[in-house]
Amino acid sequence: MTTPLKHYNGIYPTLGKGAFVEASAVLYGDITLGEDASIWPLVAARGDVNAIRIGARSNIQDGSVLHVTRKSAALPDGLPLLIGDDVTVGHKAMLHACVIGNRVLIGMGAILLDGAEIGDDVIIGAGSLVPPGKKLEAGYLYVGSPVKQVRPLTPAERAFLPESAANYVRLKNEYLQQ
Repeated sequence: MTTPLKHYNGIYPTLGKGAFVEASAVLYGDITLGEDASIWPLVAARGDVNAIRIGARSNIQDGSVLHVTRKSAALPDGLPLLIGDDVTVGHKAMLHACVIGNRVLIGMGAILLDGAEIGDDVIIGAGSLVPPGKKLEAGYLYVGSPVKQVRPLTPAERAFLPESAANYVRLKNEYLQQ
């Protein structure tokens, strides 16, 4: 069986304690997974021309694509992909060179583009498009293409965000025990 962790220019992904990467996922290069993070089937993540950082207890669900922006004259440092703690990334989401805070839920099929910045405690609806450079304020629900702020999160929704991440920690632990 081949490993899902592949090098790019001699740099391999690194996994925090208890992290899980499903065998059909492919991770290249400068990628770091935090403690108890999980990567699910058919995720493609390329930390080749910049870095990807995934925080503790965050989960990247089936078929998602993660990538970065290379260094250039216009962007001397390029743009990494930075994902905070307790983030749930829904199936088939595409995250490209953006910054995501803590306790965020990204709906299935959402697309987040270069330079977007997502605050803490945010829900982004399924199929939403976050345009390049867009900043999403903490504590709100956003939906649409392009994404628009809809309303503040309810207390129940805020409480659900870390619980969603905790559910995936429990699930990946079950997979690791098999």
